[in-house]
This record gives sequence, C-alpha cells and structure tokens, in this order.
Amino acid sequence: MNDEKFSGESEDERCSPAERAAAASRCTWVSVSVNLALSCIQIIVGILSKSQGLIADGIHSLSDLIADFVVLFAGHKSKQDADEGHPYGHLRFETAASMILGLLLLAVGIGMIGSAVLKLQTPESIQKVHMTALWVAGAALVTKELLFRYMLAVAKKVKSSLLIANAWHARSDAASSLVVAVGIVGNLAGYPILDPIAALVVGGMIARMGGAFGWNALNDLMDSAADEEEVASIRTTLLETPGIKGVHDLRTRKMGDMLAVDAHIEVEASISVEEGHAIAVAARENVMLRHRVLNLMTHIDPWHRPDLDHLEPSRSGA
Repeated sequence: MNDEKFSGESEDERCSPAERAAAASRCTWVSVSVNLALSCIQIIVGILSKSQGLIADGIHSLSDLIADFVVLFAGHKSKQDADEGHPYGHLRFETAASMILGLLLLAVGIGMIGSAVLKLQTPESIQKVHMTALWVAGAALVTKELLFRYMLAVAKKVKSSLLIANAWHARSDAASSLVVAVGIVGNLAGYPILDPIAALVVGGMIARMGGAFGWNALNDLMDSAADEEEVASIRTTLLETPGIKGVHDLRTRKMGDMLAVDAHIEVEASISVEEGHAIAVAARENVMLRHRVLNLMTHIDPWHRPDLDHLEPSRSGA
C-alpha cells in the first residue's frame, strides 16, 4: 500500500474544495462505468465458460460499485459548508468513507482467503474451463490496472486520501483478476491447485491493505496530528510572519485532507492589543495560504527582550 503524504504544497498546487469534489465525482463515475461493464461481461462469460473464478471476479467488481457510491456520497457531503451543528465543516465524511473502504477491502480479502482454503480442500471440484475465460480475465486485468493508474493520478493531483483509497481498491481488483487468470491457466494446463494458492496469497495482501486503510482512517477520526515535517513547515511560516517572536504549543489535527491548527504566538509585550490582533490575522492568512489548513486558532503571549528578562521573571502562557 502506498502511504501518500501531501505536505509542502505551494499555493499553485492547492486545489479548492470545489475542484477536489468535481475531480472526485468525475473519477468515480469513470470507475462506476468500467466496473459495471466488467462485472456484466465477467459473470456472463464465466457462466458460459464454466469458470467459477471469473464469476467470483465479476461479483467482486460489483462490490466496487458500492465503494464508488460511498465515495460519491462522501464527496457530496464533505463539500457542504460549515453549519451550526458542524462548525468545522463536513470534511471528516471523507475520513469515514476511507474507513468504510478499508473495511470493504478487508472483507474482500478475508472472503478470498476463505474461498481459497475451500478450494485447497476440494481441488477436484474445479471444472475444466474454456479458453475464452482466460481472454476475458486478461482483458479485465489490463482494464483494472489502467483504471487504478488513472484514479491514482487524479488522487495525487487533487491530494485526496479518499480517492487514493478507492484507487488502491481498484488495484485490489486487478490483483483478483490476476489470480483468476493464473487459476485459469493452471486449470487449462492441468494444475488446478494454482488457483487457490494464488488466491490465498493475494487475498492476504488485500486484507492487509484494507486493515491499514481502516486503521489510518480510525486514527484520523481520533484527531491524529500531521507529520513532523508538515508541523515544522507550519511553524516556519508562523515565524516568518512579521511581528511574531516565537511559537509554542503548536498543535494540529486532521479534518479529512485538511488540518485544524492551534498555536501560541509570542509578540512584543509593549504593543497594543489591536497590533497583536493584526499580527495574529496576518499569521492566519499566511498559514492558510501556504498550507492545507482549514483554520488556525491563535493565542497571543507577550514576548520580552532577553536583556530585560531580569525585570520580567515570569511570562504569561510560556
């Protein structure tokens, strides 16, 4: 599984919520169309060619439609404006959807493992299949791999962890198609045992991938912080704001693919409240302009020149 990070993005690289939602919708509808066509072809050809693996892969493709509609729903909800009940907006719908996709991947992987174990116990139950099944399985493999690459490219462009999760779900389908192709080749060559062995290995990989996605999403729902590199970058932006002498108690928490940030900023103790407020406003604008920050909440602390420390032994909020 790819652990994508989006830190260090410039102003030009940032996408607005509307652009991200539009890209997610377009990308997902492409996935819906591909999966619907593939599942119909695989199930029909699987029945005609007596390939249980191809039928199972077609049913697996149908499960992707559920994932796609989860993405569409989450994308629609996450772009809604903040309201009284959700003052920080609805971005965590994406995180919740990522967790659902992770659980779906985990379930698919466990299902493949269970199916493989049953086949290993009764290899004689595998029927001789027609060569047509191999061609369809190969075409499905290529199509799903291309779909994965397309979705991952879009996800990286708009910096959406939800789309990345859905893209890797498409990759899991390519893996299942590979399993089916190997099983069909083994069947045609007289080695039916290759099918359940390959399914067992790939099923374990898919289950592991789903578990990781689900765990990461759960951590985000529990207010996990941004990585150290991104926190350091936000700290640097704050310190570069004119008037800020120091920063401490900088905290972040994820809101979908955005961040909510709290920070104590230190300003000259002798300036007015109005001047301190203006510095805090400038700091907020700078951080939100340069980073994927949804909101910055600042607390202003007084800063004293080091050579006057003996006159002011205590500093509020330090």
